[in-house]
Amino acid sequence: MFELHAEVCKTFSHAKRLQIIEALGNNELTVSAIVERLGVPKANVSQHLAALRQRKVVVTRRVGLNVYYRIANPKIIKACNLMRQVLVEQLQAGHHLAKGLKAK
Repeated sequence: MFELHAEVCKTFSHAKRLQIIEALGNNELTVSAIVERLGVPKANVSQHLAALRQRKVVVTRRVGLNVYYRIANPKIIKACNLMRQVLVEQLQAGHHLAKGLKAK
C-alpha cells in the first residue's frame, strides 16, 4: 500500500499539475479552458492531463469534438486543500519565528 501511495504522490509533485487540479476543483473544463486559466502552452497542459488521467486523478467526458476533464474523486481536492493549509501554517510559523529572531 505504501508503494502505491508513493507512486500516486509522485503525480502531485509538479506545480502545474497542482494548478490544474485547483483549476478543475468542482468544475469540468476543456483543455482550452485550462490553458486560458493557467496561461500555459496547450502541449504542456495536455501532457500533465495525461499523467493525471493515467493515475485516475482526472476523468474525461467527450461531447462532440470537446473533451471535458474533471476530478475523479472529490477527496483529491480535499487532500490538496489540506496540504496547502499545512503549508500556510508552516510558512506563518516560520515568519513568526523569523520576526522573533530579528527582535532579539
